[in-house]
Amino acid sequence: MGVTPAAAVLAVDAGNSKTDVALVATDGTVLAAARGGGFQPQVVGVEAAVDVVAAAVREAVRDAAPRWDARGGGPYAEHVSACLANADLPVEEERLTRAVGARAWGASTTVRNDTFAVLRAGVDEPRGVAVVCGAGINCVGMLPDGRTARFPAVGRLSGDWGGGAGLADEALWHAARAEDGRGGPTELARALPAHFGLASMRALIEALHLGRIPARRRHELAPVLFAVAAAGDPVARGLVERLAGEVVAMAGVALERLDLDHARVPVPVVLGGSVLAAGHRDLDTRIVALLRERAPAAVPRVVTAPPVLGAALLGLDHVAAPAAAGAALRAHYAAAANRAAVDHGR
Repeated sequence: MGVTPAAAVLAVDAGNSKTDVALVATDGTVLAAARGGGFQPQVVGVEAAVDVVAAAVREAVRDAAPRWDARGGGPYAEHVSACLANADLPVEEERLTRAVGARAWGASTTVRNDTFAVLRAGVDEPRGVAVVCGAGINCVGMLPDGRTARFPAVGRLSGDWGGGAGLADEALWHAARAEDGRGGPTELARALPAHFGLASMRALIEALHLGRIPARRRHELAPVLFAVAAAGDPVARGLVERLAGEVVAMAGVALERLDLDHARVPVPVVLGGSVLAAGHRDLDTRIVALLRERAPAAVPRVVTAPPVLGAALLGLDHVAAPAAAGAALRAHYAAAANRAAVDHGR
């Protein structure tokens, strides 16, 4: 049977590898949270992907209030704020909005690309730009009046360059050519195969081509690239500098589209994802320098808060929750991060 919504927001952050959900009250209290599997509509189809989210929603609902009949459906919240991977194009957002809305978890539903969750997690109001560089690269911007800026971000097809996977491929290309003589020398030719315990690029190429090393492990080579760059290798340093240029190019265009490139007040540029949050000094320094030239008002900041916080804040924005609710929600996730850090150090 249905129930009267007891939460203001059902927040969903669904990425390729995991899904986080949270039920949040109007005052910012987290009533329950749960984690589920990866969200991959491009692999399993939209309905099967939403089923993965549904499993996490049911778990959160059971924890929040045992009296709720999780099997009978919602609405469980006034609003569903879902930030989803693979919602890259408007047609994909529309399709996913219909699929999520049909589950009747909330009285209303908004679906956005998951990069918006990273942005909102890193700003005090829905104003600014975010660049996320993890496996891939993406950029979005938003203003309080609802205007947004974004890119298709579907890979090389849409003009993207960078991301951990792209950096690994570039590093492999240069290393292969260095070893066989078609390219100039680079320490990458030794460091990349050594990461997998191999003696040569020829051996690494064979292992990757024949599947002895799964393709998904290529992303492990991005940190190797940064280590080689930090040691002074010119080829690796060139790739790091190119990535900095790509990050600033995306951020700069998004700022221009929102008329924020010449703002008179500071404009946050949030940097997220595993590559940009890793603290690579040379990359960070170059991004700051290039961004200062392109948009003097831009203030880069790295966000490490979980994206589900951003999805929840977007939901609180939608229901016009008081500012204190957002502060309480941030405090909850900050405390959780501190507890995790203490537990990790034990």
